Amino acid sequence: MSHAVIIKKAVKKYGNFTALNGVDLEIQPGEFFTLLGPSGCGKTTLLRMIAGFNSVDGGEICFDDKVINNLEAHKRDIGMVFQNYAIFPHLTVAENVAYGLKAKKCPKDQIPGKVEEALELVQIGQLKDRKPNELSGGQQQRVALARAFVIEPGVLLMDEPLSNLDAKLRVQMRTAIKKLQRRLGITTIYVTHDQEEALAISDRIAVMKEGNIMQVGTPEAIYKKPENTFVAGFIGVSNFVECEVDGKNPEAAVLNIKDECSITCKLKKPFSGKGIISARPEQLFFDESNGLPGKIVMSTFLGDFIEYEIELNNGQTLQLNEYTKDVQTVRPDGENVKVNFDINAVGVYDAATQEVISW
Repeated sequence: MSHAVIIKKAVKKYGNFTALNGVDLEIQPGEFFTLLGPSGCGKTTLLRMIAGFNSVDGGEICFDDKVINNLEAHKRDIGMVFQNYAIFPHLTVAENVAYGLKAKKCPKDQIPGKVEEALELVQIGQLKDRKPNELSGGQQQRVALARAFVIEPGVLLMDEPLSNLDAKLRVQMRTAIKKLQRRLGITTIYVTHDQEEALAISDRIAVMKEGNIMQVGTPEAIYKKPENTFVAGFIGVSNFVECEVDGKNPEAAVLNIKDECSITCKLKKPFSGKGIISARPEQLFFDESNGLPGKIVMSTFLGDFIEYEIELNNGQTLQLNEYTKDVQTVRPDGENVKVNFDINAVGVYDAATQEVISW
């Protein structure tokens, strides 16, 4: 049975260094939840605390309503998939998968059937008698997955499990993992620094920075509505443009951009002062009459869209994408253009706090 995982004010310190700074999270039973962030942000530290490999220096970690802070790792009803697979080189594929069942004292007569079912689930049943050195990286990863799934854990923990695979195989394996997780309904907590992987695989994502949670939301919300400039810059590509905000009337706030362009948007509350506009490449468009003046430095045709690098008159560079279904030709390098914003899609932030102020 899958567990809810509830983390309350979790703290982890190494001497004077605070790796986790009072983290709060609530992960639902059966949810695929991803911890995403740059190296050193605390995501693996938190995963290892949930697993029982790291001690908890403050706060609580609960499975459902049970505090597990001091529960030994092997008693936590978890499965774990590591970055380096951690499969035993001297055992066959079947023996590797059976290892966890034996450790959990599964009845001997049930083990062969459970192993066979797990190997078929990850589509490597035909490899059951091979040793790990006879397998590809992707096949070894499937062994690690089968070993984690076969014990039917209440929580599955995955620490950058695809980082050692090549790009094409990573895409195939992330799809396989998501399908398996949906089929089995196991609460899964997944660590990665790969934004595309997180967007593709997760029900919800927690973006982390320096031991803190910066935003929790669905992949769509994280991408389309970043709550601060860190999330906007970390997930995908964002263009940041400084502006002066006249938002005494938040229903029709005016954003003045470098005295070259002004646009109107809605704010959450009155605000006037220095702001930052964050715009994805697809949230910019060419405008013949109004916009920031600049010149196309380079155009790159990428099949379904054209990527333009544009240097504004003030020297700042922006990336703008046009989709080929919407345009007939590629604009030439060197063309003078004006760049405007899809104001219903971009985010506006307080320059001082870096927090979102627009809807």
